Amino acid sequence: MAFSRVIWIVLDSVGIGEMPDAADWGDAGSDTLGNIARIRGIKLPNLARLGLGNIKPLAGIGPAAAPAGAYGKCALASPGKDTTTGHWEMAGIHLAKPFPLYPHGFPPDVMSEFERRTGRRSLGNKAASGTEILKELGVEHMRTGSPIVYTSADSVFQIAAHEEVIPLWELYKMCETAREILRGPHEVGRVIARPFTGAPGSFTRTSNRHDYAVAPPKDMLLDQLHDRGVGVHGVGKIFDIFLGRGIQDSTKTRNNTEGMAQTLEAMRETERGLIFVNLVDFDQNYGHRNDVEGYGAALEQFDAWLPEFESRLGDGDLAILTADHGCDPTTASTDHSREYVPLLAFGPKVHAGVNLGVRGTLSDIGQTVAENFGARLAQGQSFLKEIL
Repeated sequence: MAFSRVIWIVLDSVGIGEMPDAADWGDAGSDTLGNIARIRGIKLPNLARLGLGNIKPLAGIGPAAAPAGAYGKCALASPGKDTTTGHWEMAGIHLAKPFPLYPHGFPPDVMSEFERRTGRRSLGNKAASGTEILKELGVEHMRTGSPIVYTSADSVFQIAAHEEVIPLWELYKMCETAREILRGPHEVGRVIARPFTGAPGSFTRTSNRHDYAVAPPKDMLLDQLHDRGVGVHGVGKIFDIFLGRGIQDSTKTRNNTEGMAQTLEAMRETERGLIFVNLVDFDQNYGHRNDVEGYGAALEQFDAWLPEFESRLGDGDLAILTADHGCDPTTASTDHSREYVPLLAFGPKVHAGVNLGVRGTLSDIGQTVAENFGARLAQGQSFLKEIL
């Protein structure tokens, strides 16, 4: 075992330039990091020191003369550009077809069956921002008791309900019903309970969110680590994405600030194994809302946190920074974007300055982690030997 502990952080949606097939997905010209750097400007001295500008020169962030980390970028091999597709591919799962998306709402047969089985009519049934749809339909929901159904750029069926109008147990039961209905051609990646509280004009989503994901295929990375007695601690939505499989400990987070704090806490509590982290604000709060300023500020906040994180790395630690897809806030689209994702690997024993090149799949990361802990995935090429 080369590294006794791996801390793997996914910067949700932080892409680094369009893939060759981006135009086929409506994403020609998308470049999350590149366009934010060009239009807003971003100061990321710590990421630059690790080698971010060596992956691809960015406005104001040139290549480091002696990068402190190994650097490269990964393509998405699976068809898709969403959370589940990206994270599953990291764990060695390549999809044959993308999860279905519903930019114009769910078909009548799905909705009529959902309403029949739940005994309540529904509101919405369209793609929308979670906060905006509460502003639009929250009052009517409270008046009628009808749940708000909506989707997003991800393959999701989301149900929002005020906790004083539809109790949590009933909302969760609705989600279980939706999960049963959404099979076959309509098998979305996740059904999500989105409870909220508060009065009109000040609705607030609560921490009682619950995801009902499709079960990942067997023998993916986290299964293999579990079979070998390697502990996995999930931070953020990692538990939900993998249905908890192979995860011994998990910490939910509401934002990047909590995610970064809980990562440090997990490092205090976990001496060996894998700490697998998702930082969601880039995507959820800024990418989908085309908030260039907010996205840039969130990147700078993460960069400012890195020195403390690095100070906690021990001799046996490997840190990996990457993303799951893009979500360029500078384009007209509020959808995810089909982009390469950055790859930075660093730690006391990592061979600094190694150019890992363009990796053909995110599974290369999972294969590297697998090899480190004595496992092997069906997909991906390890770069473990290159960074030692």
